[in-house]
Amino acid sequence: MKPPTPTSYLLLAPLAILLIVFVLPSLHPSPSRAGSDGLGVLCARRAGGFPDSLSVAAPASDSPPLPLPPPPTQPEPEPEFSLLVGILTMPSRRERRDIVRTAYALQPPPTPRARVDVRFVFCNVTDPVDAALLSLEIKRHGDIVVLSCAENMNDGKTYAYLSAVPRLFASTPYDYVMKTDDDTYLRVAELAKELRGKPREDVYLGYGYAMGGQPMPFMHGMGYVVSWDVASWLGGAGAAEILARNDTHGPEDLMVGKWLNLAGKGRNRYDLKPRMYDLNWDMDNFRPDTVAVHMLKDNYRWAATFRYFNVTAGIQPSDLYHLP
Repeated sequence: MKPPTPTSYLLLAPLAILLIVFVLPSLHPSPSRAGSDGLGVLCARRAGGFPDSLSVAAPASDSPPLPLPPPPTQPEPEPEFSLLVGILTMPSRRERRDIVRTAYALQPPPTPRARVDVRFVFCNVTDPVDAALLSLEIKRHGDIVVLSCAENMNDGKTYAYLSAVPRLFASTPYDYVMKTDDDTYLRVAELAKELRGKPREDVYLGYGYAMGGQPMPFMHGMGYVVSWDVASWLGGAGAAEILARNDTHGPEDLMVGKWLNLAGKGRNRYDLKPRMYDLNWDMDNFRPDTVAVHMLKDNYRWAATFRYFNVTAGIQPSDLYHLP
């Protein structure tokens, strides 16, 4: 046999080092490693038949108790009624919609509890610029309804809205449907109080006009409410004969009242004057019990309305802004 060469010793040296570092300590563990919970020990436990899931030991007697799970949340009570508010507007009035959205978002929730959904209502949008910008509003807010009609004020838009509602919202019908304008500030909680306890059928509510000795032949166009069955009648075959004889063109508020009067609909009528009113030119006729104030044709009037009803109050002090 040939004696080992220097090259052989060089090959055996790494094996000897591995034997000293890894094998010998495992046969005689040192006190500092015997109780370790390092990765090697966890792997050894699993290899020895322990489950793969990590079990948590009970806390020691002097440890603080584990927090109890939170109690189950109570389901929110069902709303007493539901209301759809349709705000008739035009694509170009983007600044107005921003103001109105913010105004409604900052209002307190109505009491009694009610589900109130606010939608902006348009006829067909034909301008590509308007369509692109309105698409942004749809993606951001999801509160747009576009009807199949030519944009107008008194040539059938209100009829198109009221008659389309039962079809568009058939899966989630409302108790009441409201038509209002983008120059009206509606105080939703006050309207909810008025609707509480009212019938759910054959309702026609708003600022009533009396003409020719007939009490409340129609409600002012600033905003009026009909019950779901009245809107369904307008969108159904039952109204077709009356609408054919009387058309849908003309002052929209007067026309709605005329149709209902001819058909004997909306017999449960409620006049909310003077809590619904036009703001006069001196802007000194605000009422603390307002349900709706109309004729807010510019930002100056909207600002005055917000100040009167304390909508702008309660802003936290900050170095980021200084407002009068």
